Amino acid sequence: MNKSMTEEKFLSGFVAIIGRPNVGKSTLLNRILGQKIAITSNKPQTTRNRILGIHNFPGGQVLFVDTPGIHKAKGKLNRFMVDQAIGACSDVDLILFLVEADDSPGGGGDEYILKLLDKSSVPVFLIINKIDLVKPPRLLHLIQQYSERFKFAEVVPISAKGGDGVPQMIQAIRPFLAEGPQYYPGDMLTDQPERFIVAELVREKIMRRTSEEIPYGVGVKVESFEEKTEKNLVVIHATIHVERDSHKKIIVGKGGLMIRTVGQEARKDIERLLGTRVFLELFVRVDKDWSQNERMLRELGYSNK
Repeated sequence: MNKSMTEEKFLSGFVAIIGRPNVGKSTLLNRILGQKIAITSNKPQTTRNRILGIHNFPGGQVLFVDTPGIHKAKGKLNRFMVDQAIGACSDVDLILFLVEADDSPGGGGDEYILKLLDKSSVPVFLIINKIDLVKPPRLLHLIQQYSERFKFAEVVPISAKGGDGVPQMIQAIRPFLAEGPQYYPGDMLTDQPERFIVAELVREKIMRRTSEEIPYGVGVKVESFEEKTEKNLVVIHATIHVERDSHKKIIVGKGGLMIRTVGQEARKDIERLLGTRVFLELFVRVDKDWSQNERMLRELGYSNK
């Protein structure tokens, strides 16, 4: 028999994960990959950039695109974030619309997203997250409400945090993949450079440690990333950009306690990511209204221009 006739077809495709802020998109991506590449926190708008996660299985590869939460954008940084999310819905093979089981459908955010989906020809899965928080009758009612509004290709209840339903979701995705190339080597988890993920891990610790106001005015840039192979060590210097002097004082903390804590927590995650010892040094710099400054947005990776 001809060799080409016996070879299995390789399946691949792009899948966008979209939804309102703080519904668990990054938690889901990390669960799919089995490793943390996208930062998470209980504050909305944690994710600012599109992040590609690479899931491999025998005979195929799924490229998941984690996106910022779709919300009413105010200011240049927020507009960039929403543009990233909406842009991810084009040129994909499937869209996962993530909602929360303990929230009511039909709010302004969900309705806006559903209107965007109405204009798309891409198949859409409704992924209902946090199913551990509701009882079955509530879940069934929610499925009915969403299904009356949009014709979903599949409805999959999951718990991104606990993992329930996620294998079934991945299995349901496979029929929507097409014969195609292996875009990335099998040992890659993301196309993002290590510097990007390091900066995000530092920002995550700040978001988790500070109050509501501060995180949205924080950006992190890795200034240097030096590998000292002979010492099994990576030396990293990063700058934390804030918009106000008062924010700098909070992030530095009394006697430098806050910045040390952020650095220690970030270093542990970075060491797990890189598989080596890490020396992390953090600086805090005030750049007033940097989130409205096009040059600073470009410098920190938050601009399409």
